[in-house]
Amino acid sequence: MSLQGENVQLNVKEEEDENTKANPQPGGSTVGGTKEGDRETESAGEDERTGRLPSDVLEGTEEAETQADLPCDMVKLQEPQKAENIEKSLETAQLETVEEAQEDLRDEAVELEKKTENIGNSTASVKVVLVPGGHVMTVAFAIGLSIQELKRYLASELRVHMEVLQLCLNNRVVEEEKSLMELGVQPHSSIRMEMSSTDPSSHPLRPPRPPEHNMPDVITVKVQTDEGLFQEVVVEIEHSHHQKTFLGGYKHKLTGVEYHHAAVQTLQKKRPDKGVVIFSRESQTIELKSQIQQCPINISTQMTGIGCYISCVNDKVVTPGKYITADEYHDRRLKAVICLQSFARSWLAQQVVDQLRKERSRRLAWLELQERRRKEEKEEQLRDRRQRWMNPQSKEDFNLLYHALERWRNEEEQQINMSLRGAERKEALCSLLAQETQLIAAIGCHRIAIRTSNYEKAIKDFLDKTAAPHQWRAADGRLIEMDTQHTIRAREHRDLYNNISLSTPGKEQRIHFLMTLKHTVKENDCQLTQDIMDLIDKEVDLMARGVKTHHLEGLRKRICTLFLQYIKTPAFNPKVAKLLKVPQNPNQLRNDMFLCRGCHHYLRSADFTVSASGGLNDRCQHCSTLNNIARSRDEFSLYKNILSRLRANEQGLNKEAKIPFLLQVEDMRYLVKVLWASRSAINGSIDLYNLVFVRWVRQKDWSPWNCILLSKEETSAHLEVEDIHKAYETTFIRWVEHKHTIARQHFSQIPVMVKYLDS
Repeated sequence: MSLQGENVQLNVKEEEDENTKANPQPGGSTVGGTKEGDRETESAGEDERTGRLPSDVLEGTEEAETQADLPCDMVKLQEPQKAENIEKSLETAQLETVEEAQEDLRDEAVELEKKTENIGNSTASVKVVLVPGGHVMTVAFAIGLSIQELKRYLASELRVHMEVLQLCLNNRVVEEEKSLMELGVQPHSSIRMEMSSTDPSSHPLRPPRPPEHNMPDVITVKVQTDEGLFQEVVVEIEHSHHQKTFLGGYKHKLTGVEYHHAAVQTLQKKRPDKGVVIFSRESQTIELKSQIQQCPINISTQMTGIGCYISCVNDKVVTPGKYITADEYHDRRLKAVICLQSFARSWLAQQVVDQLRKERSRRLAWLELQERRRKEEKEEQLRDRRQRWMNPQSKEDFNLLYHALERWRNEEEQQINMSLRGAERKEALCSLLAQETQLIAAIGCHRIAIRTSNYEKAIKDFLDKTAAPHQWRAADGRLIEMDTQHTIRAREHRDLYNNISLSTPGKEQRIHFLMTLKHTVKENDCQLTQDIMDLIDKEVDLMARGVKTHHLEGLRKRICTLFLQYIKTPAFNPKVAKLLKVPQNPNQLRNDMFLCRGCHHYLRSADFTVSASGGLNDRCQHCSTLNNIARSRDEFSLYKNILSRLRANEQGLNKEAKIPFLLQVEDMRYLVKVLWASRSAINGSIDLYNLVFVRWVRQKDWSPWNCILLSKEETSAHLEVEDIHKAYETTFIRWVEHKHTIARQHFSQIPVMVKYLDS
């Protein structure tokens, strides 16, 4: 006896015992209802144990049990004296019924196994979503296979280890031993699952095909089998990798997208060869023939007559119009053509006039804009010059101020010499000298204050440069910064110097800064650090004694000065070695020291100005500045602006231009003031703010012997001249060429400019 038969027999006996204990009294409906409910529960349990047996087998078992139970109850009630015989007969009948039920169960189990095997071989569409990429893989898979087989197939497709794959259904991990059928997947249906990698860094999930391939591997199609019945069929798609030939279609001119005819999108169905030529030249071409058709004479027209009625509803009356001759026709066409031409020419003329009007208004607006720009530029220069007079900051600003003072003194002296004589003249000159002395003293005081502020700014810039990190550009254009131990130390020194230089810190804060400074300089034992520590101890002692702050200003300045000297020492701060003006190696000073004829000091070449001849001046920059303030009081800012504008223009026209960059401000002053008399060559304008140097011959590079001084308004017109001999008079051309000859003779004395004379 099989296991299923034993389970059924045990269940039947348990039901009999339970029914006997629960229903000792006879009663058809109550007993039957209780038994049926119990049998439903037991049948459900049997379904779980035996793999869900068919319902007809269970019904047969229930009928056998009912037939076996009812006689037993009746016999107990009616014939108690024959209980033993009846029980024997009932046991025999019950055994026969159970054996029959067991045979039926065996047959049903075999059929169920066959059906289950056939169902397990059916396929379903499995859609797997790759997390986190979102790519969807569609696979036709047998629902009888396990999840482990599915993971093995997906691992081979994705080329990863099967152990790192994890399948989830409804946010729950699926066990590998279960099959798709156990998960509730029906044949020819679809299920959606999510797959992720347990180690995404080492084994990421990548789609097996490029993202542009959007055609799925499997699709589900509904097919109508009977009337009103549809069946879902899983269809596998076969991807073709060959390129289709272009057999006709259309191409978008802007996007370049090709659209093929619908006939070439699918392969043609091969028809069987019937042995008859279907396509021939005669059937593919058409033959044109001219044939005259003439109605025969014996033709008739149907008319209304006796016994025949013809409707005249659709008839219309045609009346002859006015006859037009050929001359009248051609005359009418000529008038129409003339009318069209007149309107067309009028429209074209109106368009031309509108275009000329727009160009004229555009030209006037451009001229107005240029004039406004020149005025604004001139006003900006005057405003800047006035601001430099009122609040000078640099050396050029003070030169401008001394130049204005010299012009005022010359005007006043000239007026005194013209209006006064004798003792009155001497008194006026003395008064003028006293005023000049007072103005020079005021300028000197202001210069000292500006120098102090500039000194503090220079120290701040110096410390910022030492604390700046190393910077360079990467291959992709990004700016990369790197801090070293030297830059970090320089940054600490800068912050400490800024804290020490504070004018109004608190007492406790000041003591904290001083102690930090003392511990910093204590690392290096020398005379300088010893002096700094002594001054720090002295200030702390004075602050403890209650000395007022303004009495400690001198002591604090000494501490700042000594600490700045400590920062500028390369042994304590290696980052400042490249920023010091005086190199630490004495060998570098041997060939770079020159004697100044003014102060008789040996200075480096950086303290001297370079002349146009390529050599150094005999006076240093400081002596030249003092000589200019005391004697000539010249101001070269205007000539410097003209030179910078010339260099910018020539750099735009020719990047290899060299002569404008060899000239100095003194050379430009000679060209403007001596050679061209500080006025425009054409209109004689003496406004230096509005004068520029341009090329005399546009096709050649600029040089002192190929230039002309013009105003900004005349520059654009001169640069449009192709041939100067046609645009200017002979007298003017000879006058300009004479100035070029003088400039050539002057600059031929400079060795650097000699090689450019013949070019």
